[in-house]
Amino acid sequence: MTLITSPPPTTEGSRMPQPPASVPHLRLERPLEGRDAEILTPAAISFLTELHDRFARRRHDRLAARERRRFEIGTGDDPHFRADTAHIRDDPSWQVAGAGPGLEDRRVEITGPTDPKMTINALNSGARVWLADQEDATSPTWRNVIGGQLSLFDAIRGQLSFTSPEGKRYEVTAERTPTIVMRPRGWHLPEKHVTFIDRSGRELAASGSLVDYGLYVFHNAHALITAGRGPYFYLPKIESAEEARLWDDVFSFTEERLGLAHGTIRATVLIETLPAAFEMEEILFALRDHCAGLNAGRWDYIFSIIKTYRGRGARFVLPDRSEVTMTVPFMRAYTELLVRTCHKRGAYAIGGMSAFIPNRRKPEVTEAAFEKVAADKRREAGDGFDGTWVAHPDLIPVARAEFDAVLGSRPNQLERRREDVSIEPGQLLDLRIGLPVTTAGVRGNVSVAIRYLEAWLRGLGAVAIDDLMEDAATAEISRSQIWQWIHQDRETAEGDTITRAFVECLLDEVLVEVPRSDGDRFDDAAEIFREVALRPEFPAFLTLPAYATYLD
Repeated sequence: MTLITSPPPTTEGSRMPQPPASVPHLRLERPLEGRDAEILTPAAISFLTELHDRFARRRHDRLAARERRRFEIGTGDDPHFRADTAHIRDDPSWQVAGAGPGLEDRRVEITGPTDPKMTINALNSGARVWLADQEDATSPTWRNVIGGQLSLFDAIRGQLSFTSPEGKRYEVTAERTPTIVMRPRGWHLPEKHVTFIDRSGRELAASGSLVDYGLYVFHNAHALITAGRGPYFYLPKIESAEEARLWDDVFSFTEERLGLAHGTIRATVLIETLPAAFEMEEILFALRDHCAGLNAGRWDYIFSIIKTYRGRGARFVLPDRSEVTMTVPFMRAYTELLVRTCHKRGAYAIGGMSAFIPNRRKPEVTEAAFEKVAADKRREAGDGFDGTWVAHPDLIPVARAEFDAVLGSRPNQLERRREDVSIEPGQLLDLRIGLPVTTAGVRGNVSVAIRYLEAWLRGLGAVAIDDLMEDAATAEISRSQIWQWIHQDRETAEGDTITRAFVECLLDEVLVEVPRSDGDRFDDAAEIFREVALRPEFPAFLTLPAYATYLD
């Protein structure tokens, strides 16, 4: 069936004329500005409409299934390895598609947002792969959403440059640029600036996932293939094999619609939710024709555990965020299971991002960051990971040295099957660390959450705070721990009872101490923090109410 969509506006400030309600279509809620029309072309809008017409209902069904499962776990039904999919896990014959062109060696990947300056820095970084992040490292303002698409469009065509307000010019100068793997927003996030009107005339906010993915793949798939690489994606926040299957169907439809060979699109799935940790093989199987690997998304994984078990009692309460390291037992179990699962099925296992970053003005901070990152990457390489993430170009040589020491000239270590690893469900759920919550830990969470939210409201999604790289995932840990500590009647090691009043006092102290300026967003950040950390209800993601109410 041919879908009819009206073209987007051709002059600044105009809006799309609308087709009849019985015809599925999209409506832009913002006028086009600048170069927007290069991305929001009539053909691209038509493709987005097709994606929503085919997959929007299934997306909503999967989100509803998430909520049901979260309720079940919250009321005592712990996750487990599924009995109904045991035949998938027990079948030794299947393998995933594996690396596509340009993804053969992934030993160091740099992550970051897609504004022009950060895009150029990433492409000049010397990393093997760039995670072009439209998700947790990007504040989803409309300008960032479309601006990121323009940056990628220009970068893929070798025409990207940027001049800063101070007059400094940035250009791509690297002889070999990293392979781009784009991360769209997760299934849960809407795009409020685009409305989908379905066949019944019902109006719904478009899917952030389908908007980000659809615009990128529509404009760039063929150019990427011509350049010897391909349309590659990181898939965030997946909670089940059924959600992975939905993405697989999106990929297969896209390949048919755009004239691509089946399997051209490749995806790496972030295992960053507790339910997904129990379905790694099933997720690989669902995406097997399109799957390149899995990533250990450590920060969102910790957040998912806190969120899922926030009401289950004292034994599920974690200590200060800084004490929840990759070497505590439940995190070791999760990462070792990931490597074993990946290598069993021919998938790459990609390690996570250490939050420590260098500070060029403080040599002692930089030296400490290098030591901590080196230890983290040494552990990952020794455990069998095929690559890892860094958040800063200066950390690339540090991470590369650790992986070079293990890999040598080999592109991966898929041959390390890790058959010595055997993980039981209880190991993934054993949250005992044996350390207390401290008053400094509570205060640190409040401070980080407020400062990150303020930057996010100004359009910044990845922010250096206290020599750590913070993004939406680490802010989620900070606010969810506060909520859980309050509702589980925790007391700090110093004897302070963690109540809403106690946290409000800390919030007031933080707001007094932060540098203020005309036009800052600290007051709005404080209101968001109160909504997502101090109220009786627990929003599943802080970005949902913050985006709906405060972000342009």
